[in-house]
Amino acid sequence: MNLEKVIFGFFIVLAMTLNFGFFLGDIDNPHHHHVYELYAAIIVSLVATVLKFGDRTHVGAILLSTSLAADIQLIAAAILWAALSGKMDDASLTVYIVSLSGGALMANFVSVILLISETIGQRR
Repeated sequence: MNLEKVIFGFFIVLAMTLNFGFFLGDIDNPHHHHVYELYAAIIVSLVATVLKFGDRTHVGAILLSTSLAADIQLIAAAILWAALSGKMDDASLTVYIVSLSGGALMANFVSVILLISETIGQRR
């Protein structure tokens, strides 16, 4: 078993599950989406992005691009939350934040699907 691949896969899947946990719930109910879960999703997603820099394959480039897309959307959601909190209706703001998180979740799904397909395609 390759420990590097285990850690790599762990962070990719953890980034997706944290993002999914934040995304899940009523889109306009701020009580269903916790700010610390968003920040945890951002941190784990950034760690997963850093781990993807070492892969020089074509699949590695696609994995990096999906991770960067997720990072940008999650960071944009956090910036919106910080900048507009208290200045905007909580329900409306939550819709914007959760929508951005949903886009990042789709990028995470693509990363996990690519990881699974690459794993299945490898031969010993």
